Amino acid sequence: MGIPPYHADMLTELPLVHQGKVRDSFAVGDDLLMIVASDRLSAFDVVLPDPIPGKGALLTQLSEFWFDHTENLVANHRSDVKVEDVVQDAEARAALKDRAVVVKRLKPLPLEAIVRGYIIGSGWKDYQRTGAICGIPLPEGLEQAQQLPEVIFTPSSKAEAGEHDENVNFEAIVELVGTDLAEQVRKASIDVYFHAAEHARKRGIIIADTKFEFGLDGEGRLRIMDEVLTPDSSRFWPASKYRTGISPPSFDKQRVRDYLETLDWDKTPPGPRLPAEVIQATADSYREVSRILTGK
Repeated sequence: MGIPPYHADMLTELPLVHQGKVRDSFAVGDDLLMIVASDRLSAFDVVLPDPIPGKGALLTQLSEFWFDHTENLVANHRSDVKVEDVVQDAEARAALKDRAVVVKRLKPLPLEAIVRGYIIGSGWKDYQRTGAICGIPLPEGLEQAQQLPEVIFTPSSKAEAGEHDENVNFEAIVELVGTDLAEQVRKASIDVYFHAAEHARKRGIIIADTKFEFGLDGEGRLRIMDEVLTPDSSRFWPASKYRTGISPPSFDKQRVRDYLETLDWDKTPPGPRLPAEVIQATADSYREVSRILTGK
């Protein structure tokens, strides 16, 4: 039996406070939010017209797995309130099953905390152009997808809706949030990455890079929020197929990106439709990496 379809307008009991590219947030009183992971897929910062069936539930379950495994490293956004405590409509509850969580309402920090263990993607392009990533100098002669000499923290500033996030150096983050908070974010991000990378390595998966989001609670305490270490926010490579000099195959939406790169599309809305085989391959990829990482 498939997961019932979800649409934000089916939930009338709670006010919608934010609709992101993938997640919808609904107010639960003044102190809580219900975050719903839809099946929407974005690529190149554009939401595509075709969803990936079951994706939202997989992302939510995988994030919950990582929150369980990292709460001794950094506090997170979770609360004790269940979805069934705040949603009464039976149809809505069925559609929200496994894809929604009720969390503490935080004040988001205006940054994305990106951690890189390998040189790939925009980091590889930055390195080819400047010999550094986000102002962090790196040794000469590194190959694409090579493991970095040490894990690096390469944040980006949060862009307005419709704009692209901008990679910045650590000093720019200090200017945004202050030295103490910037250092807390960097340490928490690297600690979580190290823990997750070790867990994944034992299961034959390399976590090349990942991004986190953080917020402050009412007491000013730093908490990790939204999603953690999912195929939407991380680059997962099967260790058995890893080699340098190429962009290794990955458990994420790379199949979608590769298809879109073959089109005459300028990467602005509206996004193009996806072939059924690309949708299915992406769904299978998300499901497989979740199974490997969680054992479920």
